[in-house]
Amino acid sequence: MSQVLILAVGQKPPAWVSAACADYLGRFGRRLKVELKEIAPARRTAGGLTGALAQEDARLLAALPDGAFVVLLDPRGQMVDSERLADTLSGWLMQGAPLALLIGGADGFGPRVQARAKARWSLSALTFPHMLARVMVLEQLYRAFSLLHNLPYHREH
Repeated sequence: MSQVLILAVGQKPPAWVSAACADYLGRFGRRLKVELKEIAPARRTAGGLTGALAQEDARLLAALPDGAFVVLLDPRGQMVDSERLADTLSGWLMQGAPLALLIGGADGFGPRVQARAKARWSLSALTFPHMLARVMVLEQLYRAFSLLHNLPYHREH
């Protein structure tokens, strides 16, 4: 069975985010194991932004499964429509490794995580709150999954 791990920097989401994430996580059934794991954000201290990003990088890297295929959610990443995302997701899952989708903190990712990435995915040219990005990633992941499995979720216009 394929495995997808979403690592999201940030804790204590609002109730509506938790509810929406739980809803989408429950839709995958047994065909795809999807897990959302929160990573504690770093506090800016004497190390400033560089030190905070280094701490978040270390936490993200420690949470990755061995050999994971890492995809960063990045505004400078590739933007795709839902059908192309389904094809892309299929390719990511065929790598034979756990798929890890990383949602960074407010300041993005540090150099160690960026170096580990195999791909970058942009949800939009717009800027979204990171908690909303969790919901959007799960919804788009489910939409792609439904396209791949011919489930009646995605509708053509």
